[in-house]
Amino acid sequence: MVNILLERYMIDAEWLFDDLKEYIKPHYKVAVIAFSFRENRIKSLSDWNGFYGKEKGNLYRGIVDSFESYGIKEENIEFLNYFSDTKKSAEEKIRNADILYFPGGLPDKMYERINEFELLDVISNHNKVAMGYSAGAVIQLEEYHLTPDDDYDEFSYNKGIPFLKGFFVEVHYNATRIQKKSIKRVLSEKKKTVYAMHETGAIITDNGKIKLLGDVEKFEP
Repeated sequence: MVNILLERYMIDAEWLFDDLKEYIKPHYKVAVIAFSFRENRIKSLSDWNGFYGKEKGNLYRGIVDSFESYGIKEENIEFLNYFSDTKKSAEEKIRNADILYFPGGLPDKMYERINEFELLDVISNHNKVAMGYSAGAVIQLEEYHLTPDDDYDEFSYNKGIPFLKGFFVEVHYNATRIQKKSIKRVLSEKKKTVYAMHETGAIITDNGKIKLLGDVEKFEP
């Protein structure tokens, strides 16, 4: 099992490409778990298509183009659509995929919708490649923390997908006072390492072996 935790969605960035091409192969199929959207922005199928739809989605092209740079064909990239997929069709997309891709947004809402579609088991049993940025990075942890920001008023611990258990991740790290406070709290309460990813930071875990790419700071209890 390979997990790729990213700060940004631009997986074709020059500083990442050589490392990620080892895990992103041209013949792979991708399932984009597009469940992390904010309810105040996406309330309907039409709204969803405006973000993730093939015809006019402003996030669709960026995600697809990034994978195409690795040789993956557009027809091999499927998006899970909260408004039009059934539980059965969503599960089929996941089972057919070599790569599960979790976009940014709200990780708690993504987890809630995954459970609503009864997909947690089939996702958890995936044993190839899982990758995602921001919210899509932290949700790959069995337990993750959220630092107060524009979306969340309070610090919290939350359940994620039980891929990774040995550490925590602070995304969008700028060494702010509130971020440092959150990291100290995690170190004190959970006694586990915290990796803080700056704008050009990423983490790869390959069958338990951790590799840090770019600008990632490591904090230990």
